[in-house]
Amino acid sequence: MIRVVIADDQAMVRTGFRMILDGTDGIEVVGEADNGRDAVTKALHLRPDVCLFDVRMPELDGIEATAQLAGPGVADPLNVVVITTFDLDDYVYGALQAGATGFLLKNAGPDLLVAAVRAAANGDALISPEITTRLLEHLVVPTATAEQGPNPLTERETEVVAAVARGRSNAEIADELFVSVSTVKSHVAAAMSKLGANNRVELVIWAYEHQLAG
Repeated sequence: MIRVVIADDQAMVRTGFRMILDGTDGIEVVGEADNGRDAVTKALHLRPDVCLFDVRMPELDGIEATAQLAGPGVADPLNVVVITTFDLDDYVYGALQAGATGFLLKNAGPDLLVAAVRAAANGDALISPEITTRLLEHLVVPTATAEQGPNPLTERETEVVAAVARGRSNAEIADELFVSVSTVKSHVAAAMSKLGANNRVELVIWAYEHQLAG
C-alpha cells in the first residue's frame, strides 16, 4: 500500500486528490494539511511513501517544506511531488533543488495524478513531456549559450539519461535497452552522481541542455 500525505491550502483540491487516490487500488491517503508547517509535522510523524505538496501554502511554502523533508543533508528523505501550475514556473526549479522528486500540474487528470504518486513511491519521478516542455522553456539555458563541458557519462549512461528525458520509466528503459531494471537504476544513480543532479528532473534538464532529448 502506497501511503500519501496531501498538503494544499484549498480544501476542494485536497478533497479531490483524496477521492482519486483513495479510490485507487494500492494507494491510501493517510494525512492532510492546509499549510506547509503542518505538512512537515504530519509527514515526519506519519512517514508516508509520498508527499503531495502545493508550492504556495501559508506559514511555510511548499519549497521550504520540501527542503525540510527531502533536501540536502536530510538523513532519511521522503519522496515529495510538488504540485504547480504554469503560472508558477519560476518556483519549480527551486522546489527541485530543495529535493522534490517530481512535479505535477494542478489540473492534471486522475490518471496522471495516480501515475505521479506511483512513480514517486518507486523512486522514479514522473517526467511527462506535456508537463516538462513548458517548464523547460523557462528552466533550461539555450544550448547556444550554455556553458557545456565534456560529457562525463559513459555511452550507456548517456543512453539511459536520454531515455529518462523522453519520459521513459525505469521498466520501459530496461525493455528498450534489454537490461534489468536494477541495472537501469544503477546507471541513473551513477549519472546523477557524476552530474551533481538531485533528482531525475534535473537529469532531464541536463539532457535538454545537451540536445539529448530528441
